[in-house]
Amino acid sequence: TFKANLGTWHRYWAIRRQALGYDKLHPYDTKAPLSQNSPKVTFQQAVDWISEGMKPLGDDYVAVLRRGCLEERWVDIYPNEGKRLGAFSAGVKGTHPFIFTSFTDDLFSMSTLAHELGHSLHSYYSRLKQPWTYARYTLFEAEVASNLNQALTRAYLLDNTDDVEFQIAIIEEAMSNFYRYFFVMPTLARFELEIHERVERGEPLTSASLIDLMAGLFAEGYGDEVVMDHDRVGMTWAQFGHLYANFYVFQYTTGISGAHALATDILAGDSAAVARYRDFLNAGGSRYPLDNLKATGVDLTTPEPVEKTFAVLADYVDRLESLIAQR
Repeated sequence: TFKANLGTWHRYWAIRRQALGYDKLHPYDTKAPLSQNSPKVTFQQAVDWISEGMKPLGDDYVAVLRRGCLEERWVDIYPNEGKRLGAFSAGVKGTHPFIFTSFTDDLFSMSTLAHELGHSLHSYYSRLKQPWTYARYTLFEAEVASNLNQALTRAYLLDNTDDVEFQIAIIEEAMSNFYRYFFVMPTLARFELEIHERVERGEPLTSASLIDLMAGLFAEGYGDEVVMDHDRVGMTWAQFGHLYANFYVFQYTTGISGAHALATDILAGDSAAVARYRDFLNAGGSRYPLDNLKATGVDLTTPEPVEKTFAVLADYVDRLESLIAQR
């Protein structure tokens, strides 16, 4: 399903190239800023915007989120000397969740906060509703909750501004997240599956063959718009520690797919979808992961969630093209 929809990514690369005024893109250009006036976002503003985006999930959800961020100090907010990079949510049953991040007053930090709050509220409700045995859930489920919060926050912001540059900045942040979760990670997953199949066929794995395979998969995704260094891009397999945990990376892609399939229904005003999602959060690890997601109406044994997510991606690309034309 991913391979069949790569044309959406090819369109995005073409629009990005034209917006930047380049003849060709290189992989590093995929992160060049498009917005000419990206807003400053304070932590308080971020919490307020995220709270507005979460309103479809219920008043209690929003109240817990705001209490955790603004009163109970769940979040280690700002960069500091000696502080490591990255962001994550942690904790155990019997404590409130803890969020580690380095907030830098921009939309990307706001989205990261929304993501980690998705994990934290998932943990909050699963620990509240489940005994120790079932209070933990899998990564497969976790990435649904985190990406859903980002999807709802972006939808709120896009629905409540007419400012062209602000909308471009929102979509730029969205595309950055999609690039990691819905381009890089599925490409790594395709690579991982292929190398396991080669081993099962008795074929040797060499650095040269791995580089060729990785470069070829990225070349498919970049299409004709992106000029890439074969060996540099081909070495990506050696740079991702995720690949040392077998069949780990695909769960980021299933997570963002499940999240956007759910968000589509929730944003359409489907109250039953909200109730099913809240039950998903409460279930923790008490059901098998696929069954827990099926109970929300998302069946990841079918292509439908991935197709729905590509539809969301295509809508972002269409919007971006239109907004850039309005400059």
